[in-house]
Amino acid sequence: MLDSDLAAIYGVLPKRLNEQVKRNKNRFPPDFLFQLTPTEVDALRSHSATSKPGRGGRRYQPYAFTEHGAVMLASVLNSAAAVAASIQVVRAFVRLREIVGVHKELAQKLDALEGKYDSQFRVVFEAIRELMRPPSKTLGTRIGFRTSLTDRDGDEER
Repeated sequence: MLDSDLAAIYGVLPKRLNEQVKRNKNRFPPDFLFQLTPTEVDALRSHSATSKPGRGGRRYQPYAFTEHGAVMLASVLNSAAAVAASIQVVRAFVRLREIVGVHKELAQKLDALEGKYDSQFRVVFEAIRELMRPPSKTLGTRIGFRTSLTDRDGDEER
């Protein structure tokens, strides 16, 4: 998301949002945010509704935030919306930890049942274990803007 969009969501001015990003640079590694190139900015600009550079409007290239950057941004801003978002993130992590704990308990109970019953239920236990296995982690598509010079995987076309 662009800095101006996140500023609207978090109820702050884009200028203040970017000040906090600059003051907290160590919290925003390259996989959390990046600055758009002039070409990307031109592609976003509505040519009839935006002032020319130097005559009002933006005087810098906007930042684009990944999902991790948007969450980190909520932790460095002090608006009511940003604080509420940070609280929701903490609650989500607590809930995730509870779910993992239940998963471990289920695995322990399954081990106990498997030891108690004979091999006629082996197929059932194997199926349950397969369902409990986390999905394999595959590399997703790259995030960010694509230009006509890059293919779907983000590699330059030749």
